[in-house]
Amino acid sequence: MLELKHIKKSYTTGTFTQHALKDVNLKFRKNEFVAILGPSGSGKTTMLNIIGGLDRYNAGDLIINGKSTTKFKDTDWDSYRNNCIGFIFQSYNLISHISVLDNVEMGMTLSGISQKRRRKKALEVLEKVGLKAHAHKKPNQLSGGQMQRVAIARALANNPDIILADEPTGALDSETSVQIMELIKEIAKDKLVIMVTHNPELAKSYATRIVEFKDGELLSDSNPITEEEEITDKFKIKKTAMNFKTALKLSFNNIKTKKGRTIITSFASSIGIIGIALILALSNGFDIQIDNFERDTLSNMPIVVSTEALKTEEIKPTTKEKKKYPKEQVIYPVESQMDQMSHTNKITNEYIDYIKNINKELVSGMVYSRLTNLNIITKTNDTYKPLGLNSSNFITIPEKMDYSFSGSVIDNYYDIIYGRVPESKDELLLIVDNKNQLDKTVLEALGFDKEKESYTFEDILKADLKVVFNDDYYKSKNGSFTINTDLKQLYNSKNSLKLKIVGIIRGKEDKEMMTHGSGLSYSSKLTDYVISINKDSKIVKAQEKTDYNILNNKLFSEQDGTKEDILSYLGSEITPIAVSIYPKDFDSKEEILEYLDKYNTGKKDEDKIIYNDYGAMISSLSSGIMSAITIVLIAFSSISLIVSSIMIGIITYISVLERTKEIGVLRSLGARKKDIKRVFTAETVIIGLSSGILGIIIAVLLTIPVNSIIKNITDLSNVAKLNPIHAIILVLISLSLTVIGGLIPSNMASKKDPVDALRTE
Repeated sequence: MLELKHIKKSYTTGTFTQHALKDVNLKFRKNEFVAILGPSGSGKTTMLNIIGGLDRYNAGDLIINGKSTTKFKDTDWDSYRNNCIGFIFQSYNLISHISVLDNVEMGMTLSGISQKRRRKKALEVLEKVGLKAHAHKKPNQLSGGQMQRVAIARALANNPDIILADEPTGALDSETSVQIMELIKEIAKDKLVIMVTHNPELAKSYATRIVEFKDGELLSDSNPITEEEEITDKFKIKKTAMNFKTALKLSFNNIKTKKGRTIITSFASSIGIIGIALILALSNGFDIQIDNFERDTLSNMPIVVSTEALKTEEIKPTTKEKKKYPKEQVIYPVESQMDQMSHTNKITNEYIDYIKNINKELVSGMVYSRLTNLNIITKTNDTYKPLGLNSSNFITIPEKMDYSFSGSVIDNYYDIIYGRVPESKDELLLIVDNKNQLDKTVLEALGFDKEKESYTFEDILKADLKVVFNDDYYKSKNGSFTINTDLKQLYNSKNSLKLKIVGIIRGKEDKEMMTHGSGLSYSSKLTDYVISINKDSKIVKAQEKTDYNILNNKLFSEQDGTKEDILSYLGSEITPIAVSIYPKDFDSKEEILEYLDKYNTGKKDEDKIIYNDYGAMISSLSSGIMSAITIVLIAFSSISLIVSSIMIGIITYISVLERTKEIGVLRSLGARKKDIKRVFTAETVIIGLSSGILGIIIAVLLTIPVNSIIKNITDLSNVAKLNPIHAIILVLISLSLTVIGGLIPSNMASKKDPVDALRTE
């Protein structure tokens, strides 16, 4: 039983208050056909909305089967409308962008009924109203009478206790009106039907009870309920809930009716994603190129251990951080940045032995650098000259540890364009640049005319050189040593070593970064041999017993200083000042670095040996620059994402305005506020996914011409490569921003008054 008990309802606009219902008391039977009559403004529609839970009373109580509704929450009213009420509206209020069948199923969908059951029930009620054959049509494909039959089918589908009809024949012709009224009369046999109408004849013809209203008060009741008829049934209602799949379906069908706008919106929203995707594709591609370059090229760059090393880790202040612009009249000592960045390695024979124990399978070459002077004299015809080259004209290329050519650094980086690789300590290589050019200074030192236009490879290999050892190169006079100026005598000395250029090499085309420069190259075996001879020479022995100034001051003025400086100049210093280790490949490099790090375990900072991995330094620098550029470009592109988010908010707000009546229909069927919010959130989800995916597709397509341009400029192939993880993240960002952009209008939609929403045209 339904009962209105002292119901009052008023509307206030400014200072004016209109009393729509004034202390109305009315009871309804479980099944009867009640017609509510009255002029416009009499309160009959207001009463219908209060009974249907669309509107709230100000005072009194609506009692359903003995249960008061005064403490009902919004969710209780939603469930009540869904379970107990079926609405039939004058203007049908069908959702235009979904099918007839989906319209009929909507109430059951909100009830959580399975798809199979609700499909079966929907088809049954459509058959009952004679429209089963039209189940898959859209509402706008039906006549007015057919649409009202769909509305009746929708009202019946969830098997409610009460059917509320508001002028159900107001928009129909007479013949169709009769058909609809006969159908409603049939429904009233086992349900409570309450119909609002202006037509007294229609009410008298079909209703079993007529109630008249005037000025918000009950005027008459043709068949009131007696005390004996009162029934108190147990009242139960099931909570409603719209799942996200339903919300997506509703929004998707709505979006399909606005394809043009949706495509333009998605494209506009995707512009930021396109920009960022292209930036990330280029950044990722260049990182891959850098990684490949490091693996293929930089991994073979030497790991250098020298007496002075650069700290590559983050620099930490060695003193307490001081505030800026202090007022105290004091000076604080602090280490210079250079001192903080540099580290002095104490390279000992013990450490050299440790390095020599590196697994030979990991190393393609190793160089021990010493400040060793070589006394080389050249002969051209009958002219003798000191070689006279500085250290920049000598390029030390390490041999493989077993001195074979295959797999060596030379093999990896150079092409032998003439001759062969040295096989013994007295054989040299000449290195030319990528244009077969050689420094004129080197040519002149080798005895060639530097003004001549060119020399054949065969001419170069005829160069005549000898290394003269200290006991012949220096002579003692008056307790001091000077250079023997008789170069011919020195050249012909038995205490000398003849050198021969046996090959000419040039850097490989794909290793140009690693092989720039030209000059002479000699083996470290030659250095070791010279040291072994010179360390026992008279001048070295003399130096070990004196103050290091025995050499003529003019000759040795730049070398005065430490014992180590002089011994190095004299070609007898044994301990290297640097060791260059050339890894075989990237994986070998990692093992070598682990081996070098192991040496420092448990040692104090000053006793640690720090190495410099130049390949990693170059790679890190390149990656750092690329990362910085990427961040800046992404920051600029992100502005368009923010604009897109604002635009989505506007588009969603427009959609809310367009779908206001749909909001009212869904609320009348029992949809909760959060369900309405979910519908519009689903719309932004669809647009967000569409724009994100569209942006990724366009970006991937744009990488084709971008790669073509880069190929023409840099000769690098397929640089722009979008990482799939980046693509997924960008789609998720697009999705998130569109959802955020649609939050405000979605909230607005959920708060719309269902009665006002239903009145929207």
